[in-house]
Amino acid sequence: MSKLLNYICIFIITCWLLFACHSSESIKVKRPPLKVSCVPFVGYTPLIIAQEKGFFKAQGVEVELSYLDYSQLQDADFSAGKYDAIGLTLGDLVILSATNPDMQAVMVVDESTGADVVVAQSDIQTILNLKGKKLGVHLGSFSEVFVTEMLKTSKLTSDDVSLVKAEALEVPDRLQNNAIQAGHTWEPYLSEALKLGAHILFSSKQTPGLILDLVAFRGEVIRDRPEEIRAFVRGWLQGLSYWETNIPEGNAIVSKALNIPSNTISFKGLDLTDLAENQKFFQSDSPNYISKTAQKYADFFIRTGNVTRLPNLKTLFNSSFLTPPPSLKP
Repeated sequence: MSKLLNYICIFIITCWLLFACHSSESIKVKRPPLKVSCVPFVGYTPLIIAQEKGFFKAQGVEVELSYLDYSQLQDADFSAGKYDAIGLTLGDLVILSATNPDMQAVMVVDESTGADVVVAQSDIQTILNLKGKKLGVHLGSFSEVFVTEMLKTSKLTSDDVSLVKAEALEVPDRLQNNAIQAGHTWEPYLSEALKLGAHILFSSKQTPGLILDLVAFRGEVIRDRPEEIRAFVRGWLQGLSYWETNIPEGNAIVSKALNIPSNTISFKGLDLTDLAENQKFFQSDSPNYISKTAQKYADFFIRTGNVTRLPNLKTLFNSSFLTPPPSLKP
């Protein structure tokens, strides 16, 4: 009888241990999706393709993707804790990290090599013609630094023009209504402005390494969910690889996701950065070392009063997730 009781006890304990282990495994895998936000810009094409084609899930991470037209609203939502990660420009990262120091950029997604432009009315043929005119710009962001660099090329300053607050999507209409005479924008709004009679006055081709888009995560997410971030980076790179070999289909996916005409999707002047290019941006001996460019933004924003204290640039970038995946095959 005692043997039977012993067997029963052993059986119950074994079942309990198996159930406990199974429950523990279930709890581990039930993580909420990584909530990621970005503006509707073609530079985020690999992100969109990875989401739509299921590459993130295949790499072992669930991603919840949101698009916001206004970067200021996106930044405010990130500050309020609504997102785990955010896609933003390097200049905007410097500003946002001044009030949100516990965040890090983990990868560069693209470099603007002509995609960012200043468009102007037909009677403004040179940068010098901007003197005394209204120039539409997203004030207190990378946009202001970009147009300041443009003005420098003709020995002008922001005091020589009237800077007017305008988002990229507002520039075509404001040009047509003569609320501004020139403005900073990009696709798909560039095509709209050109159709309305504007022309390109200046582009980021003339400011190499200045305008970068990145993905930054909250510090707590980096500390608590590093493997999911690695899976996110792998999924992104898989999305890039897929687009490079399936451009028409990839563009159709982006067109549908962003609700924009496929004929306005252009990668002219935009370099979608792969793993090797990413690693170069994080190397201190690179001519376009990201920390060096970030310092340029920080100095500008301190000087203009957009930030009251410098972010810690030494801890703002984390390249540890940029490791070669086993395979980039879609």
